[in-house]
Amino acid sequence: MDLKIASAIATTSEKSAVDLFLGPATETSQGGERNSAGYRVARGGESLRSLRHLLLPTLHAINDRVGWLSRGAINYISQRLDIAPADIYGVATFYALFDTNERPARQVHVCIDLTCRAMSGCKEDSIPNGAIASPCIGVCERAPAVLVIETGVTPRYEVLAPATNNEIAELVAGKSARTQQDIAAAVPQAPDNSLVLLSRIGRVDPLSIDEYIASGGYVALRRAIEIGAEQVIKEVTASGLVGRGGAAFPTGRKWAAVASQPVKTRYLICNADESEPGTFKDRVLMEGDPFALVESMTIAAFATGCQHGWIYLRGEYPRALKNLQNAITLARSSSMLGENILGSGFGFDITIFRGAGAYICGEETAIFNSIEGYRGEPRNKPPFPVEVGLFGKPTVVNNVETLVNVLPIITNTGDKYATWGTTGSKGKKLFCVSGAVNKPGVYEVTFGATLRQLIDLAGGIKLGSSLQAVLLGGAAGGFVGPEDLDLELTLEAARAAGTTLGSGVVMVLDQTVDMIDQLQRIAAFFRDESCGQCVPCRVGTVRQQEALARLVKSSGSQNSAVDLQLLRDLGQVMRDASICGLGQTAHNAIDSALTRLKVFSA
Repeated sequence: MDLKIASAIATTSEKSAVDLFLGPATETSQGGERNSAGYRVARGGESLRSLRHLLLPTLHAINDRVGWLSRGAINYISQRLDIAPADIYGVATFYALFDTNERPARQVHVCIDLTCRAMSGCKEDSIPNGAIASPCIGVCERAPAVLVIETGVTPRYEVLAPATNNEIAELVAGKSARTQQDIAAAVPQAPDNSLVLLSRIGRVDPLSIDEYIASGGYVALRRAIEIGAEQVIKEVTASGLVGRGGAAFPTGRKWAAVASQPVKTRYLICNADESEPGTFKDRVLMEGDPFALVESMTIAAFATGCQHGWIYLRGEYPRALKNLQNAITLARSSSMLGENILGSGFGFDITIFRGAGAYICGEETAIFNSIEGYRGEPRNKPPFPVEVGLFGKPTVVNNVETLVNVLPIITNTGDKYATWGTTGSKGKKLFCVSGAVNKPGVYEVTFGATLRQLIDLAGGIKLGSSLQAVLLGGAAGGFVGPEDLDLELTLEAARAAGTTLGSGVVMVLDQTVDMIDQLQRIAAFFRDESCGQCVPCRVGTVRQQEALARLVKSSGSQNSAVDLQLLRDLGQVMRDASICGLGQTAHNAIDSALTRLKVFSA
């Protein structure tokens, strides 16, 4: 069976990129020499079928080298990994950072998402010619943001923020981006001795394991090994720590469920694919304190019996990638990672897996499919990841902020950690404050602070601005108005107020922001990011955008009531029938704007 697409042949550069990553070809499952009867004979190939998980990194290797994925390149990958070209094409076209149409060697991706369009008016039709419109790049504290990719043997990824239109035009023309901003600038509270999760950022060199250890690093890991895996889980359970990615599932219960599985092969995944518009806290942690993530993952693996871990990292985070690679390398060489960690007999290692621009891959089961080399579509649950996860094995999935919270829990005990916060919301929480404030950035507070207090901590509203609305939780969250400034930032208070803290987004919008434009962007975002697997989300997000567009035109007329009701009905269907959180939350922010802010009148 000929699996090739037409007769396209990979270029020398494309073959070189694949071979450099995969190594020299030792066998093939197709395209072998013809025998005397005229049939192609392939010897070997069985081992190739165990390499499917290398598909996405291989696509990255070609994309980094030449900037796009040609049919010839897909054919060559097909031969090397024994995957049908159509299957490879389906995966390649799933991700926004890849393209099967030729692109220039220098690509300038300009963010057109919520914070950037609110702060600078960056929209699809306003970016300079030659630039590529992009969803949120995760640098919202310095909006507007640009990601520059220069392909080649040594590819370069650079982030420029804030960027002016003139600077963007210069980048398209070939000028290099200016030096990145210091990491500490993203944490306006630093230096502050009272900080827990952000205490090292701006004070400790993120590339030095010696400085990390001198500042208290690896004390938690040593204590974890001393008290044992079972006690570590008890401490995490006693702390009341819940997931910080938005779902708020109890971390101790998740760890205990994996640790109790009879299957001995278990995996750990750090979800570092924070693609929620307005979210950037995990990026700041990975850039500014990468050893903390490596240490906390090692503790999580020790407690749950995981042999290997993956950091599923946003493809748009070049500095986080560099700093994490350095941290993993130094941790291995210091016996903090790898075999026989700290002489305990426990072995654990970490692989960084780069995402390629897909919001849906923030969903825990979509990550499994992505790592395994398939389209990043969510799986039905049950079975749940703690039983059947990555490669069919029990899997722990936590995001960066959740994992980093483990260090003070083990260092101070779970009971001490539980004294921070409120009855229903324990511990420290990071919030990503952006928009019309004087000091945007990542802020650490104890659960229970009010929205007003957080905004004041960020320097208050900018001079000349008046508060119009605050978006909590990102595009999947909800809007609140000026009358809600005394809302307690706790899970229970947000729930009672009909909103959510989500991933920690606090986007402050002043009177200059066009709220209708914000809603249209949210609708377009979910339309573009829906994986298309289930009908309620695939069709619903499209119809939601269409209904919103009609409502904009019909506002104030007799037809507006019909469009409003249709919009609400669509939202309810998506919420009830979608198989994952994307479809279930795709209407939340729009609904809050309709009901709480009264953006449209019936």
